Amino acid sequence: MERTLAARKRESRFHGLLIVDKPGDPAPGAPHSLGGAPTSHNVVQMARRWSGQRRIGHTGTLDPMASGVLVLCLGHATRLVEYYQRHDKQYYAEMALGAATDTYDATGAVVAQGPAPMLDRGSLDEILAQFRGDILQTPPAYSAIKQQGEALYRKARRGEAVEIEPRRVIIRRLDLLDYEPGRRLCLRVVCSAGAYIRSLAHDIGLALGSYAHLTLLRREVAGAFSLADAVTLEEAAAAAEAGRFAALLRPPGDGLDLPTLRLDAGTLTRLGYGQVVALPSQADSPRMCAGDQLTQALTEDGDFAGIVRCLGAADIAQAGCLWKAEKWLPTS
Repeated sequence: MERTLAARKRESRFHGLLIVDKPGDPAPGAPHSLGGAPTSHNVVQMARRWSGQRRIGHTGTLDPMASGVLVLCLGHATRLVEYYQRHDKQYYAEMALGAATDTYDATGAVVAQGPAPMLDRGSLDEILAQFRGDILQTPPAYSAIKQQGEALYRKARRGEAVEIEPRRVIIRRLDLLDYEPGRRLCLRVVCSAGAYIRSLAHDIGLALGSYAHLTLLRREVAGAFSLADAVTLEEAAAAAEAGRFAALLRPPGDGLDLPTLRLDAGTLTRLGYGQVVALPSQADSPRMCAGDQLTQALTEDGDFAGIVRCLGAADIAQAGCLWKAEKWLPTS
């Protein structure tokens, strides 16, 4: 019983965001000091061992081959995973031209080959232009997307036919960084949540009249967090060993792309109890009173308390808008 209580007490100390620089393999079979490139789930398991906190979720899967920014939510911050998942991402990507694989990256088996056209950079950029903006994209069969409660990659590995509906994504930037005609190209991509860079590589190959697959992927930015904010797995493990793990955590709500409302203690208490609260409109924040608007509720000191939803305008007797808690964090 004492050990159980001690474990619970330790777990309750760790609530916040851990920004990790996940390692990846630049090529199949590349060595890694941790015994191979970990999956995003592996990184979550590591964080559980470091912290003792069982409630941990990540805000966007990185394939084992991919490296870069992985945002983990610990403890109370797991309530906010869905909001962090909506943020844009930025990637550095390298593609090999002339071959397609079943996974759309270098970890898969080659399923088609053909020479890539020897285009100049101007002609190549004209082809890339069709992938900028609002596009329809079909995710890879080997992906973590679930159908009937099972990840698609499990079905694909069993040889089952996988049917995937195209989804609308936004490619906000697609910059050509380097190009070896007929062999390789390097891109920087800024995209909406849900976009697959593996699918982008595959589709660019087809648009070239050939084939392509991803050989390297590094997530440079996830929402408000970049590689400069991230710690390596080795650094996180060393901090945990030295009793400094808490110092790596950012507070829940940090970096959320939502407007804010500073509220007094009484109002926060009422919202925390699930009450609908009328608040005056804020002239300097025109987005605030839009119906169905989500907003961060902060204490008067600027600490994050939760997320509230605008229910629309109050009645004539109450100027302003009606708000109700959408996601609320415990006070302890």
